[in-house]
Amino acid sequence: KHVARLIKQTVLDAGIRADLPEKDRLALFSGHSLRAGLASSAEVDERYVQKQLGHASAEMTRRYQRRRDRFRVNLTKAAGL
Repeated sequence: KHVARLIKQTVLDAGIRADLPEKDRLALFSGHSLRAGLASSAEVDERYVQKQLGHASAEMTRRYQRRRDRFRVNLTKAAGL
């Protein structure tokens, strides 16, 4: 809980997403964001991520992983535009 509070206070202090109301800004950032970011950015076998995060199943680990290749393919360029 302390880490979550620290992250939220840092978001406010840094002015991140200042275009949004404070409630919405705080909802976007949490300790979970750190775990999901780690799971998504680690370029190692999924079982190591699962073990590090303490997940009992690979399915849970996959729920934390965001698509890494989302922006690797530029659709505009691929379409010849």
